[in-house]
Amino acid sequence: MTTVLTPASPLTAADRCDRCGAQAYLRVVLASGGELLFCAHHGRKFEPELKKIAVEIQDESGRLTSTPTATAVDDER
Repeated sequence: MTTVLTPASPLTAADRCDRCGAQAYLRVVLASGGELLFCAHHGRKFEPELKKIAVEIQDESGRLTSTPTATAVDDER
């Protein structure tokens, strides 16, 4: 059996952690076809166990430390 994964869409502010309800920065795609969403904190906490059951882990936690570009700051003015 071959499984084809489609590219995951970016996580948005509407995506919430399944554990605590905070904004989700990790999407874990399970072999069973389901998915779990986690905030960065819970993603790190459960990472060893998630790697055992995940087909794919989409980690966007780097967005927490990235700084906006000068263009993005200028656009807000």
